[in-house]
Amino acid sequence: MSEQETGESSVRRFTGVPGILIQALLLLFAVYVFWVTLIVSLPEHIRRSAFVGIMVFAGFLLYPACKGMIKRKNHIPWYDLVLGTLGAISFFYFVVHYQEIIARAVLLKPLDVAMGVMGIIILAELCRRVVGLPILIVAACFIGYAVIDGYSLRRIVHQLFYTTDGIIGTPVGVCSTFIVLFIFLASFLEKSGIIKLFIDIANSAAGHTAGGPAKVAIIASALLGMVSGSSVANTVGSGSVTIPIMKKAGYKPEFAAAVEASASAGGQIMPPVMGAAAFLMADLTGTPYPVIAVSAILPAALYFTGIFLMVHFEAKKLGMKGLPKESLPRFGRLILTRGYLFLPVLALVCLMILGFTPAYAACFAILAVFVVSFFSKETRFNRTSIIDAFTTGSRNTIGVAVACSMAGIVVGIVLLTGIGQQLIGRLIVLVNNPFLISTGTSLFAALFITMLTCLILGMGIPTTANYAIMATICAPMILRAGSEIGVVVPVLAAHMFVFYFGIAADITPPVALAAYAGAAIAKSDPIKTGIAATRLAVAAFIIPYIFVLNPAMLFISTTPLKVIQIILSSCIGMFSLAVGIEGYMLRKIAAPLRLAAVAGGLLLIDPGLAGDLAGFSLIAAVTAVQIIGGRKKIHGILK
Repeated sequence: MSEQETGESSVRRFTGVPGILIQALLLLFAVYVFWVTLIVSLPEHIRRSAFVGIMVFAGFLLYPACKGMIKRKNHIPWYDLVLGTLGAISFFYFVVHYQEIIARAVLLKPLDVAMGVMGIIILAELCRRVVGLPILIVAACFIGYAVIDGYSLRRIVHQLFYTTDGIIGTPVGVCSTFIVLFIFLASFLEKSGIIKLFIDIANSAAGHTAGGPAKVAIIASALLGMVSGSSVANTVGSGSVTIPIMKKAGYKPEFAAAVEASASAGGQIMPPVMGAAAFLMADLTGTPYPVIAVSAILPAALYFTGIFLMVHFEAKKLGMKGLPKESLPRFGRLILTRGYLFLPVLALVCLMILGFTPAYAACFAILAVFVVSFFSKETRFNRTSIIDAFTTGSRNTIGVAVACSMAGIVVGIVLLTGIGQQLIGRLIVLVNNPFLISTGTSLFAALFITMLTCLILGMGIPTTANYAIMATICAPMILRAGSEIGVVVPVLAAHMFVFYFGIAADITPPVALAAYAGAAIAKSDPIKTGIAATRLAVAAFIIPYIFVLNPAMLFISTTPLKVIQIILSSCIGMFSLAVGIEGYMLRKIAAPLRLAAVAGGLLLIDPGLAGDLAGFSLIAAVTAVQIIGGRKKIHGILK
């Protein structure tokens, strides 16, 4: 896991002069990022290679070979200095000899090949330390496939190291241009105290209701997700506060951790930042970023509505009550005293709507955070807090950049070998099965296979890298499968589909990063936590099918009346699903009625008149039985 995901527990600690030197290096990295974004225009090969080279050098200074070595302060083994230096040299070798190597194309010299191999191996070791083994194993399997397929070492090195289709490909390009600036913005916002404001607002809104602490976790995670770049960082950030409160309120540790993990994963689909993958999606699909952010609003709202309702019925079933109102902060007072902290986020959204690039909008938002901090002594930035914000942002960038670099390896091999087209061809053979075509389920079958692929390949991989891999391999499968049967699937819908299931991998066992992070805080079983989180986040496994089959949910080719119909039917559908899964409405529900409620919910979420009528009928029947049964019980008590 990256530092952004786990906090600073996996990073070396420095004090005194060594601490000042490391801090200076991280500040220089921040200066470089803003310099190449706002002031100079460098060729993409040079800009991206230099970015990765600096990141590799800093990464080996900060991350030890194993966690047990963190305890020693101000200690960097000689071999980490060597690895960091050699890794930086390999990438800056390309920066210095850029024109010669580009002119030679695939005719690399032995020294070119040696530098490329060294850079790839050292980057892989840094990935093991910072991000973990899952994405490293995926990348190694793809490289192994290229070797087995007959590609020479020279050809593989050229593709992965010296072109913008490999390590310094689109994921690193977007990371070094947009994502890194939003990481700095999140760091400044965190220092300004906005995370505490999010939790206080959530408490004021839902803390007094049944199961209040769990609902607070959901609302806080949704708010934090607007600026956070990682579902695991989101889990740790708000979960360290909300999970102990949920346990104290009476929730089981597994359920408390699952609520935080599922809500935090949902933060990655919450506009405007969307785990920073939205910027990569804009680049890959050619869709303007504001359009992507707007399209994500309704699915994200339904996702959180589903979790909120599940928690509500769980609390009712257990007889839980909320926190005393007098112990909770007042919403009006919060807005009056600290509402100004929202101004940078509002400025960010407004600037992007007005047509500013995400990079410039993020820079202005960072400046806005600094300005509004002076509205109160409690939030005012000083020299120390400014330096901390920049250095924290630089540290957090390393994990994301390493993950994007490794995703670039997978993308590069896919483009080199054509394995993506081979997978698409085999999928088309499957979906063209006469039985599937005759039953009208061929596209559904393609979506289901794509879902499984996303969940398997997405295990243990951070959000942005996850999406980069899924968009390269899986999104074309959906588009081709639709075209084979005459169904036009919008490009944005296909990419949103793989993005959603890449996020779902964060809470789906056996490797569920967000669930593991929540379990660590709650001291619960990780697998049980992952299962509970998957159950709570059932909407994430349904909504993507709906917006592919009916893109109106993404506001594609629709009308206001149609949107209103979708909102009403989908919300009632999520209500019915929550009733069926939790087995509680006004009181406990028998198994047959639970099945009817689930069926009704699924029919209502699917936008369409026939489905809506059938769904309304089922949920009306379940509701009627609950009301009639309640009246009979009351009459029996009175008698």
